[in-house]
Amino acid sequence: MALLRERPAHRSRTPAAPSLRPGLLLAALGLALALAVHRLLPAVPMLTAAVVLGVLAAHLPGLRAPVRGSARPGLSYAGRRLMRAGIVLLGLQLGLDDVAGLGWATVAMTLAVVMATLSGTWWLARRLGLPGDQPLLIAAGYAICGASAIGAVGEARGSDERDTAASVALVTLCGTLAIAVLPLLQGPLGLGDAAFGRWTGASVHDVGQVVATAQTAGDTALGEAVLVKLMRVALLAPLVAAVALSVRRRSRDAAGPAEPGRKRAPLVPLFVVGFLAAVTLRSTGLLPGGFLEAAHTGQELLLAAALFGLGSAVDLPSLARSGARTALLGLSAWLVVAGASYAGVLLTAR
Repeated sequence: MALLRERPAHRSRTPAAPSLRPGLLLAALGLALALAVHRLLPAVPMLTAAVVLGVLAAHLPGLRAPVRGSARPGLSYAGRRLMRAGIVLLGLQLGLDDVAGLGWATVAMTLAVVMATLSGTWWLARRLGLPGDQPLLIAAGYAICGASAIGAVGEARGSDERDTAASVALVTLCGTLAIAVLPLLQGPLGLGDAAFGRWTGASVHDVGQVVATAQTAGDTALGEAVLVKLMRVALLAPLVAAVALSVRRRSRDAAGPAEPGRKRAPLVPLFVVGFLAAVTLRSTGLLPGGFLEAAHTGQELLLAAALFGLGSAVDLPSLARSGARTALLGLSAWLVVAGASYAGVLLTAR
């Protein structure tokens, strides 16, 4: 009978996928804290607070282990997926009529500043020997729209999370310093409120930082700053498309002729298509103000949660080891964008 007894079938167990819940719950907590900081200190943008809180969470003794371990999958998911959703909603802030209202001189100035900042910062970062994709990511953050641009370009390029996190930390720090420094320079540089607004919109990184800086000079400055800033945001789509095309071409050259049935990387990432669709939808004028207000709030919340996730990936000891180079790049790149923007504002004064 023993011979007839069947042995239990051996079942191969596949390892369970890591749970996203701990990290997403921690990102939600970070989002709530960032919102509270912004409510208590309105001069501190919520996105800036989210990055700082993420960095702190990664280095506090009680949270360091879960952030590096069980919570890491969910935090990484937030840094990627929620960032994409926030960028799509960011498109609802920009209408094509807004760009047309700037005037061709201001549009040309903005394009020139973006190109000078992108190429100049990338060149400086390469010369200073920053590792991985950090030169491109930092250049995109300075030139376009801070952490949002870094996340979008990093997604298109498939950048290492540590490179993305370090770039976000540097660009966020420098953008935060601009909130305090630029208003002090308005008088010495002889800028009226409108010119100061255009300078702020062309030189400060994240949208929240632009608002915090420009509002110190009143409503006229704030309106000009937001329009110029949104023009820079519009350039996110062609930049990401160019990066994706470069990655696709490089992969094709490395792999040789395409094999039948092999999936090809998309020419333009789906979230960039969504961003362009949102811009088009906003341009129709069909969306009610209440919907746009809700979309703006949703965009801020999604980006804040994503930036908390990215901030939690920053390793301060590693960042400190390249501290001199990083600090030099941050200061030099800020001088590039501020100087190019100031020259552009003077040339297009109206």
